[in-house]
Amino acid sequence: MRIEQFRRLSILLLALGLIMGSCSPFGGSRRPTKYYVLNSLRSEATQTQALADLSDIGIGVGPLRMPLYLDRSDIVTRGSLNQVEIAEFAQWAGPLQENFSRVLAENLSVLLATDKVGVFPFVRRENIDYYVTIYVTRFDGMPGGNANLRARWSILNSKRKESLSEKHTIVNYPTANDTTEALIAAKSQTVSDLSREIAEAIIEVSRKYPPKKND
Repeated sequence: MRIEQFRRLSILLLALGLIMGSCSPFGGSRRPTKYYVLNSLRSEATQTQALADLSDIGIGVGPLRMPLYLDRSDIVTRGSLNQVEIAEFAQWAGPLQENFSRVLAENLSVLLATDKVGVFPFVRRENIDYYVTIYVTRFDGMPGGNANLRARWSILNSKRKESLSEKHTIVNYPTANDTTEALIAAKSQTVSDLSREIAEAIIEVSRKYPPKKND
C-alpha cells in the first residue's frame, strides 16, 4: 500500500514540476518571443510622393539620442502617465537607436528624392551639406491606444557650427487594434510624420541657406 502511495505521489510531483517549469524563467516558456522592426516609407505598398528634388544635397542623420529606458531590446509600453511597462514576448530585432536612425534616413531619402543620405557615424563628411541631430524623449504607446513620439531636433550647417532650424515635434498615432504588431506599425507612422516635418524644414533651409559646394 505504501509503495502504491509513494508511486502516485512521485507522479504527482513530476507533473507539478513540469507545470512549474513551463512557467518559470529558468524552465523557459512554450510561447515564443516575437521580434519587431520599424518600417520605412520604402517598404510601403504605395509609393510615397517626394516633397522636393534635393538629389544634389547631402544629408547626415545623427547622432540620435534617446533615454536609456527606451534604448533596450524590450519593447516599452506606457501604462500610465508615470508608469512604463515592458511588453511580454516582444522585442526589437536589433538596437532601437540604429533602427530608428536607419528608418529616418530612408524616409528622408524618399521624401527629398536623394540617395545622398548618411547615418552617424559618417564616413565621408565632405559630402554632407546639412546635419540632422535628434533627441527622442518619448517613444512608447499601448496596444489598442496610441503610439507616442516626442523629439527635439536641429538642422546644422555643413561645419556643424550653426543651427539653421530647430523644432520640438510631438506625434500621436492610433493603433489599428490591440496587438503589438499594430503598435509597431503605429510607431512607424509616427517616425514617418517626424521625417516629413524634418524634410519640409530641410527644403526651407536649402532655400534660405544654399549649400556652399566650394567650402
